[in-house]
Amino acid sequence: MSTYEPTETLDVKGLSCPMPVVKTRGAVDDLESGGILQVVATDSGSMSDLKGWADSTDGVSMLEQEEAEEDGDAVFRHFIQKE
Repeated sequence: MSTYEPTETLDVKGLSCPMPVVKTRGAVDDLESGGILQVVATDSGSMSDLKGWADSTDGVSMLEQEEAEEDGDAVFRHFIQKE
């Protein structure tokens, strides 16, 4: 479990590339500076896709990524901070 307290949570479960990144970009744009967005996804590709997006986007930091299991399904959580 993450130690970060998200400002907002974005649920992109069931969506596959590129939609988690597209929706994350829009949600980050709406955050206040310093805000933390938690993105909850079921697409395993979101681990590399969102990390790559955050690394190549100015004003955004990937704080943490984690994989968990919920109801027998893999769930990926991403904590992204707007700088």
